[in-house]
Amino acid sequence: MSKEKILVEVSARHIHLSNADLAVLFGEGHQLTCKKELSQPGQFACEEKVTVKGPRGELKMSVLGPTRKDTQVEVSLTDARTLGVEAMIRESGDIAGTSGILLVGPCGEYEIKEGLIAAKRHIHMTTADAERLGVNNGEVVSVAVESADRSLVFGDTVVRVSDKFALAMHIDTDEANAAGIKGSAMGKIVK
Repeated sequence: MSKEKILVEVSARHIHLSNADLAVLFGEGHQLTCKKELSQPGQFACEEKVTVKGPRGELKMSVLGPTRKDTQVEVSLTDARTLGVEAMIRESGDIAGTSGILLVGPCGEYEIKEGLIAAKRHIHMTTADAERLGVNNGEVVSVAVESADRSLVFGDTVVRVSDKFALAMHIDTDEANAAGIKGSAMGKIVK
C-alpha cells in the first residue's frame, strides 16, 4: 500500500457539451459561464444547466466546461435507472456504442445518439506523481478509503497520467454513498 494519501473527490452527475450542441441548447454564439473552478486545471462548473430526459424520468444537470469535441453525459447507475436508460461504465471520452438521450436547454433540444456513461473510477495524476507512486498510465489499481463507518477498497480504478492533470481520484455519488463519503476523502493506492 502506498504511504501517500490521494484526494478522493465525488463527481456528481454532469454534462460536457460540444460546441455544436451548446449552440442548439443555448443559442448560436453562446459562451459557457464559469461558476467555479474545479480541481483539474482548466476545468470549471458552469452556470448553465441542461435537462436530460429519459423514458422514465428527467434530471437537471450542471454543464462542465470547457466545451469538448463530443457531448458526454455522466451519471451514476442510480441516475440511469431514474432516467430509464442503460449507462455503460466507461472511461471519459470512450462513448462509442453507448446510449443516447434527449437534452433540453433554454433555446432548443437535441437527442444525442451516444454519449451517456457512468464514468469508470479513475485517478488523475502527473508524470511526476506516477513515478513517485510507482504506477503507469492505464494501469488498474485499487484504492483504500477510510471513513467513520464504511471504509472501503475501490478496485478497478484506472490511472490516467498527463502533465495537464492534478492528483485526485474521481468517484460517482453511488460509490461515495457506499463508502460514506460526503464531498471528498483521502485514499491510498493498493497494488
